Formats: sequence, structure tokens, C-alpha cells
Amino acid sequence: MPRARDLDVPFEGGPGPLNAITDVRGVEVGHTTLTWGEGALRVGQGPVRTGVTAILPRGKTHDPVFAGWYSLNGNGEMTGTTWVEESGFLEGPVMLTNTHSVGLVRDAVVAWTLEKRRTDPAFSSVTWSLPVVAETYDGGLNDVNGFHVKQEHVFAALEQASTGHVAEGNVGGGTGMVCHDFKGGIGTASRTLEPRNGDYTVGVLVQANYGDRRNLTVAGVPVGREIPDLQPHSALPEHGSSQPPASGGSSIIVVVATDAPLLPHQLKRLARRVPLGIARVGGMGANGSGDIFIAFSTANPGAAQREGISTVESLPNGRMTPLFEATVFATEEAIINALVAAETMVGIDGTTVHALPHDRLCKVLKEYNRVVRG
Repeated sequence: MPRARDLDVPFEGGPGPLNAITDVRGVEVGHTTLTWGEGALRVGQGPVRTGVTAILPRGKTHDPVFAGWYSLNGNGEMTGTTWVEESGFLEGPVMLTNTHSVGLVRDAVVAWTLEKRRTDPAFSSVTWSLPVVAETYDGGLNDVNGFHVKQEHVFAALEQASTGHVAEGNVGGGTGMVCHDFKGGIGTASRTLEPRNGDYTVGVLVQANYGDRRNLTVAGVPVGREIPDLQPHSALPEHGSSQPPASGGSSIIVVVATDAPLLPHQLKRLARRVPLGIARVGGMGANGSGDIFIAFSTANPGAAQREGISTVESLPNGRMTPLFEATVFATEEAIINALVAAETMVGIDGTTVHALPHDRLCKVLKEYNRVVRG
């Protein structure tokens, strides 16, 4: 699938080689995508349009990373953040799924951690964990109350996680998500800092399921107002041809990774810049939105050792502004990448959510003189 830059959408800042969260060395991403069934909703049977996404900060090696989290609007869930706040560490993967599968995914991560012995080998008797699992609501397209995500799907996302290319759009936890009334889902992007700013990398991954069409903005252009049609609708006669899908809220989860040596309070500062990137696309932090973000650093390996004294490096606060900018710009591009990659989907009750039309997007950007070339 093309990405936003393939359509000549202009962005601020320079991306890494993959323009993905996996540009931060060691970070792995895996998806399990569940799609089957069509027609009227039958709870427990489908149609199913959902999945699981796993982000592993250091791959499948147990080595907790410094982390911080932030909520712009808390109508959502991200488990495990109380301990992240208290300890300053993210001790395992970050998982993304639908609202009603959070508990199952959390328990499955515990089971996977024990089965694969992803715990500190020096303390093998310590068998507890507090997994970080976040959600957005896909009930407009998916049989969300059918509980179709199972333990094996979580295991698959974790086992298949890898470095390199990251699939976007209708995949993993983003399978059934809607963004600015277009099909949304998973998106990713990265930024690399200039050598004079440390040559660090910031990578972002989003699960985008938020926003009104009228507010959608791409490269400063009011794309949502220029493309007001192609609204979500149901094909079933009893719903009417223009009936929108069920609204369950508007949420976005954002995971920020960096190799810059940041301490937990600095990573919280990084997470607090994510809303600025969302706002550039038209997000408003609505009352019904779960806008929850977590940031981690892959620097300082071994900092979580349970015995002895850890010596860690920390970037001075006065050098963080370039990282803030990188977070804002990468967040913006990750959301647009999710919109560009997502394909039109038909879900429960014949509900159709259209993809953002690439040709019309390019036409609007050209009319506003906002294309890179051509």
C-alpha cells in the first residue's frame, strides 16, 4: 500500500530509513488480524473486524525500559500505567486491541510471559506482571461483544513481532477502527535528529479511531471540509441508506519510542507532546475520546537490575526540544499514514466505512499548493 509520502503529502522533519517506530533499534511490532463474516450482527458469531497489535521495546529480551505515560482525555483504558508511573519502567510489551478484549489480552500476556520465561533470569521465582494493554472501540464495524480475540491471537502477535517494515491500516488492533469518518487503524512514522542534536531517533505508532470529518486537516489543508461525502453508512434496509455506524466514542492510542537517553519524567514530557501532533490533523480531545499515550526509551540497557547500583545516562532538559518536535511531527504523519493505508471496509449490519480517496486527497492538496512536487 502507498504511504502518505508516496502521494507527495508534505511533512516537517526527516524520517528514518523505514519511517516507522522500528527505526528505533530493537523495537519489534507484530499484528494478528481477524476478519470474517458479513451481513447482520449476530453477537458471538460476527461479522468480525478486530485484532491485536504488539509493540516490544527490546524485542523478546527481558530488559525493562524507562517509560512515562500521559492521558489527554481519559475515556479509555491503558492497563499497567499505575506501575509505570510508580516504578518508571515499562517491563514488557505494549498491546493494542478493542475495548472489550483488554482483559483477555492482559491475561494472555501474563501467560505468554510465563510460558516463554520472559522474566528476569536472576529472579525466576518472581512470576507476577502488570501488562500494558490499551484499547479503542471498534463496535461500529466489529462484533465487539462477541469476544473473538483469544489467547492464541495474542501469542501470535507477540511471536510474529519483528523489526523492519510495519503493516498499516486495517491490521491488528486497528482492523475495525474509524478515523475522521474515514477508515482508520494502525499508522507509524519516525524522525531522526541532526547530529548536532544527538543523532537520535523518535518512532511513533498510532491506533487511530477518533475525530470528526469537518476537522480533518492534512498538511494544513481542510481536507475534511473539501471531501464531505463518503460518510459511513449501512446497506441494510432497516437502517436506511445513510444511517451511520454505531458510535462508541473517538479514541487514539499513541506509542512513542526513542533511543535518546531519557529518564521517566522526561518520557512523560515526550508523551505530553503527542496531542500537538494529533491537533495538527484535527483531533480535539473530545469528551468521549480515550486519548492515551506512552513513551519509552531503549537507552540505558540493564537499568532495571534488581541488585547493585545502576549507572544511567540522561539527556539534559535543555536539549529536549528537538525530541519534542520529532514527536509532534511523527505523530502527525503516523495518523495520515493510517488513513492512507486503510482500505474501505464493510462490517456489521452492512456498515461501510470508506477509505480516504487518494486521488481526491492529491487533488485537494494540489489546489491548495501543498504538494511536494508536480
